Amino acid sequence: MERSVGLFEPDALLPAQFYAAFRGGIAARGERRLMLAVLQDALDCYQKYAFARDGHGRQLFGDAEAWISCSDRDWYFSFENICETLDINPDFLRRGMQTWREHAADSHHSVPAIVAAGAMHQAAAE
Repeated sequence: MERSVGLFEPDALLPAQFYAAFRGGIAARGERRLMLAVLQDALDCYQKYAFARDGHGRQLFGDAEAWISCSDRDWYFSFENICETLDINPDFLRRGMQTWREHAADSHHSVPAIVAAGAMHQAAAE
């Protein structure tokens, strides 16, 4: 009787196990492209709205900044998990975005983040 109850319970799956199933297969290309698109959108919002004065722009920047700075790995599409799947060092990318923001604030104009662009180019090429 106990055995049949177990059949209807969800299996616990670690993020590493989930991603291991997709690495190298045909599905991996679609999954990786989706993850790359999520990461690109967050970095675009971070840069585009870093110095926004309107409420909507500040909200978009705040959401992107919170997602990028979060080290939580419980959610499949967390910044940490996406970077890991795309073979990008999340701490390196975070530092690059912070450095970009500091330099952009000093110069009062937005210059594309070289670190982010290089990481995105590398991930897209794979």
